[in-house]
Amino acid sequence: MRFCLFLFLSLFSVNAFAQVSGNKKAQNFFEKANPFIQKQDYTSAEQALKSAVEADPLFQNAYILLAGVYKVQKKYQEARTAYEKAILINKAVAPEVIYNLAETEFATQDYLKAKQHFSDFSMQNSSSDQARRAKKYLLDCDFAAIAIKKPVKYSPTNLGESVNTTDAEYFPAITADGETLIFTRQVNGNEDFWTSQFKNNSWNTATPLSSKINTAKYNEGAQTISPDGKYLFFTGCNRPDGLGRCDIYVSHREGKDWGEPYNVGQPVNSEFWESQPAISPDGRTLYFISNRPGGYGGYDIWKSTITDDAKWGPAINLGPEINTAFDENTPFLHVDGKTLYFSSDGWPGFGNKDIYYSRMDNEGKWQKPINIGYPINSFEDESGLVVSANGNSGLFSSTLKGGYGMQDIYSFGMPEIAKPLKVSYVKGIVRDLDTKKTIESNVQVVDLKTNKTVFDDYTDPETGQFLAVMPVGSNYLFNVNAEGYMFYSENFELKAGDINKPYQIEVYIEKIKQGGNVTLRNIFFDTNKFNLLPASIRELDLLIDFLHQNEKVQIEIQGHTDNVGDDKLNEKLSFNRANAVYEYLIKNSIDAKRLTFKGFGTSKPIADNKTEMGRKNNRRTSFVITKV
Repeated sequence: MRFCLFLFLSLFSVNAFAQVSGNKKAQNFFEKANPFIQKQDYTSAEQALKSAVEADPLFQNAYILLAGVYKVQKKYQEARTAYEKAILINKAVAPEVIYNLAETEFATQDYLKAKQHFSDFSMQNSSSDQARRAKKYLLDCDFAAIAIKKPVKYSPTNLGESVNTTDAEYFPAITADGETLIFTRQVNGNEDFWTSQFKNNSWNTATPLSSKINTAKYNEGAQTISPDGKYLFFTGCNRPDGLGRCDIYVSHREGKDWGEPYNVGQPVNSEFWESQPAISPDGRTLYFISNRPGGYGGYDIWKSTITDDAKWGPAINLGPEINTAFDENTPFLHVDGKTLYFSSDGWPGFGNKDIYYSRMDNEGKWQKPINIGYPINSFEDESGLVVSANGNSGLFSSTLKGGYGMQDIYSFGMPEIAKPLKVSYVKGIVRDLDTKKTIESNVQVVDLKTNKTVFDDYTDPETGQFLAVMPVGSNYLFNVNAEGYMFYSENFELKAGDINKPYQIEVYIEKIKQGGNVTLRNIFFDTNKFNLLPASIRELDLLIDFLHQNEKVQIEIQGHTDNVGDDKLNEKLSFNRANAVYEYLIKNSIDAKRLTFKGFGTSKPIADNKTEMGRKNNRRTSFVITKV
C-alpha cells in the first residue's frame, strides 16, 4: 500500500502541474508508462520514462513520475536524483514532491537535508496524514543522525535449505529449549505452518505441522508457541466461526499431534481485526494486535489475562508507554516475562517500522521503548523478531541477498544491550516409581519471592514430559502431583550468574501407601528458629490440598537438623519446627486426629554432614504416611 501511495502522490503531482512535452517522442514515452504502472510492471515503466527524459531533458513531470517508479523499486538514490532534477527544472512543484524527496534523502541517510525538506513540507501542509508523518520524520532525522554513528554488531545467518525454500518463509516461533521451530510458509498463495527440529546441531527438514491446523481453504499464520511447545496461538482470517475479519485461535498439542484449534472468543476477539498473538511464559496473559476502538493509533498492542474462573479477561490497551498514534505490530514477550519486543513506525527510528524493546519494571509498568539499533533497523520495514530463551539469538524473516527465494528465516546474535533477562528452565519426565511408566501429572512452579505462579500445567499425557521456565535471580517451589500419588517437592535457587545449563530431571512419584515419605523442600525457618517463614505457605497449602483430596490419609510430620551444635538443642529445634507445621495445618481445617509430629534432630541424616550441601539436605521437614 505504501508503494501504491508513492506512485499516487507522484501522479497527483504530475496532474496538479499538468504539462505535456513539446517533444512528441517524449510525450509518447510518458504516456506508455502509465499502463505499465497500472500492471505494476515497474521495469518497463522505468525504461519508458527514462526514454522520455532522454528525448526531453526539461520534461519535469516525467522526472517526477520516474522518481516515483524508482521509489517503488527501492532505488532510493536514483529516485532522489530524479526528484532533484525535476525541482531544478522548476521549483514550483506540489508539496508532495518535496515530501517524497525528503523520504529519499532520509532513505539515503542524508538526514540534514531530509529534515529541511520535511520542515518545508510541514509549513505548506499542516493537516494531512502526510503532514502528521512528516512531523514524525523530523524526530526520526534527529534520532537517526546520532544512532547511525553507533551501529550494533549484526551478522544474519540463513537457517538453511532444511527450513527455507523458493517459497516465502516467515513468522518464526521457537520453544524455550530451542529444539522446535514453527514457522509460516506460503505456497501458491496459501499459508500453512511447518515445523523443524534442532538435532545434531542443525535443523531437520521441515514438515507440515498438522492436518488438524493447516487447511487448504484458509490461511494460518502470525503464530506464537508457548515455551513448553504445548500451546500454539495463531491468526485465522475469514473463518465461519470468526467474530471479525481476523481472529486469534489456539491449539493444544496432544502427544505427537495437535488438537483441533478453536477460536479463543471474546473479549480477545471482536468484530474488528485481531492478530499476531504472543503468550506470556506462565500462559496466563495473551498479547495481541487489534484496531478496535479505544486505542492510540491504527493498530495497537493489547493484552488479556486469564481470570480466576479460567476465562480470558477484558482486553486492555498497553497504553502510551508502548502504543503510538501510528502502528505497532508483531509483539513478542520473551520467556523472562519482562522483555517485550515489537515493531512500530511511531517511535523515533530509521523510517517505516523498526524493532523496539521495552522492559517491565518491578511495579509491572513498561519502560520507554528502545530502538534495537542500526543496521538491524533500516529505512525498510523490520518486524517479526523472536528471541531465544538464552537471549543470545534473534530470529526473523527477510529477503536478504543470497537467500533461497522469497522471504527466508535468519538468525543473528542479539546486541548485548537488547538481550532479555537471564532465564533457566527445568525440563523433565514424570514416572511411576514402581512401574517406571510415564504419568500425566500436574506440575507447578512458584516464584517464592513474589508468590506468583510461573508455571501450572499438566505433563504430556503420552510422554509425561514438561518444560517450565524460571527467570534467574529468584527462589522457586517445584511441585508435582497426580491423583492417587504422593506429591513431589523440590526447590530451585537460581542466583544471577550461577546458571550454566538448564535442569534436566526425571521425577519419580509413588502411589499413596503406608510408610510413604515426602520431603518438603519449601518449608523455611530462620537459623535456630522455628517460626514459619512466609515463603513456606505455598508448600503448606499444597500439603493441605493433598490431605483434602485424600481424606483417609493420616501423616506424621517430622523435623530434622544437621549435626552442627548440641544434639539435645537440635532435637528440641526439630520438634518445635514439626510442631509449627502441625499447628498451621490444624488452623487451616485439617483434623488433628489425622496428624502427629515428632522431632528427630540429627538422628536420621539423608546426606553426608561433612559438606554444606549435605548439611542443607539434612535440615529438612518431611512427613510419613501412617495410615491410608
